[in-house]
Amino acid sequence: MNDSSHPMKVETKTADGQLVAGAECKLTNDYGSITVKSGDTTQVRRSSKDLDITCVQPQNPEAKARAISRANSGMWGNIIIGGGIGAIIDHNKGTAYTYPTWVQLVYGKTLVFDRTSEKEGQPALGLEPTKTN
Repeated sequence: MNDSSHPMKVETKTADGQLVAGAECKLTNDYGSITVKSGDTTQVRRSSKDLDITCVQPQNPEAKARAISRANSGMWGNIIIGGGIGAIIDHNKGTAYTYPTWVQLVYGKTLVFDRTSEKEGQPALGLEPTKTN
């Protein structure tokens, strides 16, 4: 029911909140890697696996993130309309999943972004992962 990719805006900012455009950002999932400059929007290949993002810029420490893959409405539509066959196909192709559409990485931090925290017209909330012992 869904395209194999969807748009994602990637931004970088300093710890004090200043946006920094032009950093080299690499986005990687099980379908491969793409590179985008921070401040730009790119098409991201959908997958059931999370998306790892790393942004580098000479004047700042590395910014890292993980974008959580979540089932989208197409998955549920397939289950209702197709009795599950379409959902299995979309799961296997990754098209049943979506990442956050707008992320802001912070230099010197590793953040986790989940589209369930997205609000219309705002970037997804980036949280630092909790440490377990």
